[in-house]
Amino acid sequence: MVKGNKFINSKGDTILFRGLAISDPDKIERQEHWSKKYFEKVKEMGALIVRIPVHPVAWRERTPEKYLELLDQAVEWCTDLGMYVLIDWHSIGNLGMELFQNPMYNTSKQETYEFWRTIASHFKGNNTVAFYELYNEPTTFRGQLGTITWPEWKKINEDIISLIKSYDNERIPLVAGFDWAYDLTPLHEYPINAEGIAYVTHPYEYKRSQPWEPKWEEDFGFAAEKYPVIATEFGFELQPGQSIDDNHYGNRIIKYLEGKGISWVCWVFDPEWGPRMLNSWDTYELSQSGEFFKKALHAELKFQKK
Repeated sequence: MVKGNKFINSKGDTILFRGLAISDPDKIERQEHWSKKYFEKVKEMGALIVRIPVHPVAWRERTPEKYLELLDQAVEWCTDLGMYVLIDWHSIGNLGMELFQNPMYNTSKQETYEFWRTIASHFKGNNTVAFYELYNEPTTFRGQLGTITWPEWKKINEDIISLIKSYDNERIPLVAGFDWAYDLTPLHEYPINAEGIAYVTHPYEYKRSQPWEPKWEEDFGFAAEKYPVIATEFGFELQPGQSIDDNHYGNRIIKYLEGKGISWVCWVFDPEWGPRMLNSWDTYELSQSGEFFKKALHAELKFQKK
């Protein structure tokens, strides 16, 4: 649950969620890797929470009924393994004008509302499912996907939150800012009018030039003083000859998030989608970033609090 700017458990203890994202269950199942073994490998990484991205095209083509069967399996496996679940409606674009970055993200306001009505009623009372990420990455793509104001986006999110809470008041809705879910500066004046929610940022390396930390503070970090914030997507791949030193983005972003008490979920436990944490489905060999995030998830980086 939410208390002030923290996530707390039933005992009142503060929880910092560290986790990772899998790829779309529809993709994993079609490639014949959908199994408890896959989730056991996620657990070995040290994840406390698993982000599950649901693409609108996969939701439609598989059908909601059949897709829910995959989600039920994931939730059951995560329950057995002691991990929480975050369900993410994985679209990118302008939901207000219903213009999207790629056909796989095509949806509508009605379908989005129906998705959350279905999910909220289905997982009501399920304590493994902790978060609902209402919309993955809002963007107008520099005007190529039309226009949307923050008050318009605020209203859409408040409508979804009200809908979810009519079924279940315990799951925590997550609201993303603009600029592909990076920018939370509108919260200075117009926070979402709802209780028991948290905010999302996706602080990829390329969002801002160095020095990053002052810009992170200005763009989203400030919000963590007042609200719970969770970085639900970020990651990196090393270029040939590159290494991870103290000044590398990976160390800098983890140190910043942990220092602010911001929970985080890295992207993505898959050998094909990038930035990839796996080199191979056959061996589950980790990429260099996968190795880095395994240490971070186990809180083994030297600057982290134990």
